[in-house]
Amino acid sequence: MALDVTGRIVQVLDLQTGTSARGDWKKQEFILETEEQYPRKICISLWGDRINDIAGIQLNKELITVSVALESREFNGRWYTEVRGWRILRAGQAPVNTAPGQVNTVPGQSVSPQVPPTALSADDFAKPEGGDSFDDLPF
Repeated sequence: MALDVTGRIVQVLDLQTGTSARGDWKKQEFILETEEQYPRKICISLWGDRINDIAGIQLNKELITVSVALESREFNGRWYTEVRGWRILRAGQAPVNTAPGQVNTVPGQSVSPQVPPTALSADDFAKPEGGDSFDDLPF
């Protein structure tokens, strides 16, 4: 699931680092306050090199749009939800970075947002009514 959230950074939390079985990691969290009638504060995390995306953004001044992915996982019977930022756009500017797996763009070049793939079920591959098959492959 990919969502865009627009607001201003009101606080940058301490950098977190560590080592896991896959190597070193670093995580930076920041608080984004939305621009709505009733503003909300959202804690968004950036991982790895994405941390550099918020460098130079002025607190409480610059309006940004953050593309986020929501993820929940269970640990010891409790569920934890994380809001991961994967692209940051400053107001009126090209993307600071692109979607995961894409190459960074030249400033001023437009990028179409990439939507993460959705999960498919067995019903998505069922034969349509009438017995026709989906075998439309050229080989």
